[in-house]
Amino acid sequence: MTNAYQIVTDATADLSPELMAGLPEVAVIPMTVLVDREEYTYGPGGNISAAQFYAYQRIGRFASTAGVNPYTYATFFEPILRQGKDILYLGFSSGLSGMIQSAMLCADELAERYPGRKIVCVDTLCASVGEGFLVHEAAQMQAQGMSLDELTEWVYANCLCVNHWFSVDSFDHLLQGGRIHAVTAAAGNALQVKPLLRVNEDGRLVVASMPRGQGRARLALLGKMAMKWQPERGNLVIVGHGGNPESAERLRKMVADRFPTADIRIMDIGPVIGAHTGPDMLALVFWGNTR
Repeated sequence: MTNAYQIVTDATADLSPELMAGLPEVAVIPMTVLVDREEYTYGPGGNISAAQFYAYQRIGRFASTAGVNPYTYATFFEPILRQGKDILYLGFSSGLSGMIQSAMLCADELAERYPGRKIVCVDTLCASVGEGFLVHEAAQMQAQGMSLDELTEWVYANCLCVNHWFSVDSFDHLLQGGRIHAVTAAAGNALQVKPLLRVNEDGRLVVASMPRGQGRARLALLGKMAMKWQPERGNLVIVGHGGNPESAERLRKMVADRFPTADIRIMDIGPVIGAHTGPDMLALVFWGNTR
């Protein structure tokens, strides 16, 4: 039966109910966020929203995140297995976290207790709204009748075609996370450089270029889409933002003017990526042939 499995993902996918409306249910595992060592939960049933998180960052409270452990995976996987369903877990990039290994450890343990069920854990090599983009597209494939094995093959074949481009407003949080040198951060902030980053083929967040000013950063994002977008794969385009919906709306209008057939959705970028990139970041996610 093509509907006898459920897709599961984690809060790093930054899914919204609006994006997933009308699609098969996707279970989302919440995650722990630490803001100045104070613990919060982000995701379903959590006690911090993306807007609250960026409000904390704007007053100088730096953050970190904690991965999901095997026990937590079990608390989400096991009820699904008890319902007689298999699981397709679409996980956060292994280039940014070890969570996929924890999910696989849990899957191995549960396989012994539920020998008639299947748990497939896929490293999406995607992050934040890029991961959410892939989960949305996978849920569409499930709705169209793909079996678990067919959808697993589809995800592996297509995950590296999900393009993630991010513009960061400040170097401060990249410096805090150890991703750049202090001299680079000081010079970049002084020159109003807005680093352009991407998630690469290894699922890592890397700096691609250094445009100066927010206007040029938005044009750089648009230029990457002009070079790489493959609408024949799908016309969904996600504009993500770190607590700045007005800036996201400006980028949405630019994309709509340049690419009128695009189905553009604006989404919040949550704390998991936001802890490393800070407020006012922008993201553009779309289908390409490669990253």
